[in-house]
Amino acid sequence: MGQLVNGKWEDTWYDTKKSGGRFVRSTAKFRNWITADGAPGPSGDGGFIAEADRYHLYVSYACPWAHRVLMFRALKGLTNLITVSVVHPDMLTDGWTLSDDYPGATGDTLYGLPYLRDIYIKALSDVSGRVTVPILWDKKTQTIVSNESSEIIRMFNSAFNEVTGNTDDYWPEEMRGDIESVNERIYETLNNGVYRSGFATTQEAYDEAVNALFDTMDWLEQRLSTRRYLMGDRVTEADWRLVATLFRFDLVYHLHFKCNRARLIDYPNLWAYTRELYQWPGVAETVNFDHIVRHYHYSHETINPHRIIPTNPVIDWNAPHGRASLKAA
Repeated sequence: MGQLVNGKWEDTWYDTKKSGGRFVRSTAKFRNWITADGAPGPSGDGGFIAEADRYHLYVSYACPWAHRVLMFRALKGLTNLITVSVVHPDMLTDGWTLSDDYPGATGDTLYGLPYLRDIYIKALSDVSGRVTVPILWDKKTQTIVSNESSEIIRMFNSAFNEVTGNTDDYWPEEMRGDIESVNERIYETLNNGVYRSGFATTQEAYDEAVNALFDTMDWLEQRLSTRRYLMGDRVTEADWRLVATLFRFDLVYHLHFKCNRARLIDYPNLWAYTRELYQWPGVAETVNFDHIVRHYHYSHETINPHRIIPTNPVIDWNAPHGRASLKAA
């Protein structure tokens, strides 16, 4: 994954020498908000009003951060209101490309541009930073609203309610403090922990990351032994943020990122929980396992220099999950 420096592309990987072999994720650069009336959001400028057919997403089916945005687009009835371009699963010297010569990749359906970096430059000609997905694009002003997935899903959760009539709330006000606490642990040790394990370049950094990851997996398994969802009997944002990582665990992270103390299917409660969320209306349509497996194994030359795509187990994602009888702890 390269980066833009003052609008110019540089094919440079993360420099772990400066961080003791530890992978450090870049911060999102665009932090504006869509609101029902265009008022400023919690961490950015206003002016972006929730309207049908105004916004567009650039996503990768492989990326868990983009995936949770696609899930919220489906959950909140936005699939016919917000259009999508899907990048090619291979991310090589040019970063994410908008080629359409792979099943499921659409190309750039707005402008026909060849590279995702071109979208960043279109928004800001001298932009610097990593070229990441998802991108939430405003077709009206032709700029990036946000490239921070955690904030995009909160926009989708409520900003378009009056447009769609869908008032499902995955970020209920009375639960926000507890959700944030759970989100923080899961993000640091699991969502990002798989990358901290897989991209570590010292034994110390790997051990630190992978041990914290499996401490959290054990904690989640115990937590889900007495409750149907992370916060009790109500599915919330915390569940959708977590499950994007779980969908990828056995097929990619277990082998490719050396997160191999145990598999997801070795955790009875976590595995049943993951199947339930996969079977949630609209969610399975956002999952593309081919792009997931292809991207990680083909793109990460430092981990898999021969780009061998492994033979993976056949997993029955539609098997009964038996979670309905669990209630809040």
